[in-house]
Amino acid sequence: MPSPRLTSPRLTTSVLKVLAALLADPAAEHYGLQLMQQTGLPSGTLYPILVRLERAGWVQSRWEQVDPAAEGRPTRRYYRLTAEGAAEAGAEVARMHDQMARAIRPRPA
Repeated sequence: MPSPRLTSPRLTTSVLKVLAALLADPAAEHYGLQLMQQTGLPSGTLYPILVRLERAGWVQSRWEQVDPAAEGRPTRRYYRLTAEGAAEAGAEVARMHDQMARAIRPRPA
């Protein structure tokens, strides 16, 4: 069951990086190390962002069901965009892209 929406996340550059990484394959589950590599963000920045996105209802998470000893690695927590999150994130990333394109477009003389 999705958690109730508390607040919309503040869309900083770091949040937009995380959203863009999740939007690269919106139906897929992503784990922390993978997202750190894609975004270049350290864990101390990434995980609080994922928590805020989950509280906002944009992301859902789950722990994988494996034996860490058998896998030879820690258990992973997987993150996936919700339908609402994918729609909101797509719109926000597109809006930011448009703003950036206008900002760098040469102005007529």
